[in-house]
Amino acid sequence: MSAESTSKPGPSRRKRAGVIGAVVGVAAAGIAAGVAVERALVRRNRRDDPLADEPFGQLPYDDTASVTTADGLSLHVEIVEPMSPTDKPTLIFVHGFCLDQGTFHFQRSYLDSLGTHRLVFYDQPGHGLSQSLSDGEYELPALGDALADVIAAAAPTGPVILIGHSMGGMTIMACAEQHPQLFRERVVGVVLIATSGGQINGSGLFGVPELLSRATPGVVAVMNGATRYGGKLIDKARKASTDLAWVLTKRYGFGSSSPSPALVSYVELMNSRTSTDTVARYLRTLYSHARYPALRALENIPVLLISGEKDMVTPLAHSEEIFRLLPKAQYLRIPNSGHVVMLECADEVNEAIKTFLEQW
Repeated sequence: MSAESTSKPGPSRRKRAGVIGAVVGVAAAGIAAGVAVERALVRRNRRDDPLADEPFGQLPYDDTASVTTADGLSLHVEIVEPMSPTDKPTLIFVHGFCLDQGTFHFQRSYLDSLGTHRLVFYDQPGHGLSQSLSDGEYELPALGDALADVIAAAAPTGPVILIGHSMGGMTIMACAEQHPQLFRERVVGVVLIATSGGQINGSGLFGVPELLSRATPGVVAVMNGATRYGGKLIDKARKASTDLAWVLTKRYGFGSSSPSPALVSYVELMNSRTSTDTVARYLRTLYSHARYPALRALENIPVLLISGEKDMVTPLAHSEEIFRLLPKAQYLRIPNSGHVVMLECADEVNEAIKTFLEQW
């Protein structure tokens, strides 16, 4: 592993398969009726959107680094320094599938305004500005190793708190499984947002509707085969069907019936920038995720669980199962919120994280 750092401040930054790519990207199934009409109606109300002018993807950083993982991938890292030197834990944020570090937009903005902690954000392999695999599949143990590499490079000393959303939480579990000493010596707290330790009672691909869950082996085969011969063409088809992707994002990513159009567009943009090839290479890993035993590494450190009560991707049962195994954890359920709870209900999540951090 290695890190190359610069200190200049700046802003952070044939059809069937195409539909499957869009659907999988937001963990949804089916074709929405009246897609274009629905989005047109929402656009008319955009003038009333309080987030219409929010600078998504444009937050400043103090330093950026390129961290090279053990398997040779270069990961994009952005660091926000506290207002003054501190011995408080460094906070490391780990985003989910088909998203990027912008997932934590509101947490980054809020915690930066407090100026009390050093903040580290990175794009997982194949996402955002990080490098993608040229062959093979993305394995969760490798994602856990990559997180350990980021810790070693971006926060080489002192305590750290890990904050993971969805697949980011799974990455933290994999890191605990692969590097238990880190959780004995360095990791002093963990925040798990809308995540899962694995399948429950033989259920399918987490909260994905049953149709897609049953079809998953076939989806994997189609995606792998299609991307082998025409991944770039499929990506173009996905981008051309933005109305469909937008409505699927709204319906399956959010709990509110009327989320901010700008916020939905931001999530859909992050999703659309994740290549179909990356989607295919991650599917089998996510479908076979089983990390409940790894939670033992978290038994003796503070844990905060956060979930949206209307999450269709990782429903409440998954957080409740983690809570059953970690009864000392704090558990916050947020009404009228879906899978991207930290974006949809940012104030509640920010307050919960702030209170959690007061232990140190």
